Amino acid sequence: MMTFLEGLRYSTLTGYTWEWPRVLLLLPLVPLLFGVRWLLAYRNRRRLGVAFVAGRLRTDWSAVLRFLPDVVLALSLMFGLLALARPQRTDERVAQTGEGIDILLVLDVSGSMELQDLQPNRLEAAKRVAREFVDGRTGDRIGLVAFAGDAYSLAPLTTDYDLLRENLNELRLGMIANDGTAIGTALGVATNRMRDSPSSTKVCILLSDGENTAGNLDPLLAAQLAHAYGLRLYTIGLGQDGTIPFGTDEFGRPRYVETRLDESTMRQLATAGGGQFFRATDTKALRQIFRQIDRLEKSEIRQTRFRNTRDYYRYYLYWCVGLWMLWLGLKNTFLTNSMED
Repeated sequence: MMTFLEGLRYSTLTGYTWEWPRVLLLLPLVPLLFGVRWLLAYRNRRRLGVAFVAGRLRTDWSAVLRFLPDVVLALSLMFGLLALARPQRTDERVAQTGEGIDILLVLDVSGSMELQDLQPNRLEAAKRVAREFVDGRTGDRIGLVAFAGDAYSLAPLTTDYDLLRENLNELRLGMIANDGTAIGTALGVATNRMRDSPSSTKVCILLSDGENTAGNLDPLLAAQLAHAYGLRLYTIGLGQDGTIPFGTDEFGRPRYVETRLDESTMRQLATAGGGQFFRATDTKALRQIFRQIDRLEKSEIRQTRFRNTRDYYRYYLYWCVGLWMLWLGLKNTFLTNSMED
């Protein structure tokens, strides 16, 4: 059973959830009512004119004891109000059932991802939206593959989303020495990573801004192979066609480069992989595409919540009754009338 002071401790009271919290608003009224009562009793008390001898009247500490019954009664009422507000603590446990899906993000980090038709550039926009996509998933295993002229698996399929965010943040231009766009090789690495997955739903999301210019594996063959292993392939073409800003030269003048997305190949890859092709010409469109994929590929995770609520009002009720009985006992002692006049 909690102690007297522990029950009134601020940290204890704020740790509860209250069934009837409005009752707590009455607590300040208790000392206020007793203060008003003492004030009225003091003003209306009769006084006798008594002449004392010269000198100062000695005060007696026992005079303070006349306030003890009222203090005990006030505490009893306050504990009663705390019990009436019904303090509780709830322990909640969440059990998840169901099967998540496996998702592999395949991001292009070639030199053309520095183009600035997506702000601040194509790669940074893709990283930002990919992080938002990861934040919105629950219970799914997500992995990461980066590619340029070669392809590398940077993060295995994992539910450690903090680790995945760190890997996304570390993506940068030039991290793969062999520049180019090896889409077929990237899909081969993705398939090799996902083929042994026990999940019934396996999804690959490929983001690229160019045509296949490197690697020894034909992209269409790689997409068909991925589909044979149960992967569903979504392809996202980044950027606009035409003349695009490309940083500045040594004199600070803006540079421009001519770029074109091989949209027909990207569409063929999505069709062969049983998925869809999307075109993102700005950051807003890219964000909408990820939201659409998020709606299409939802895992069936069911949550069961177990709530164990424990009441603590009995402790305060015990103190209320105990202090009430003490007050009744004090009323029959000399303390009630001590130094009253």
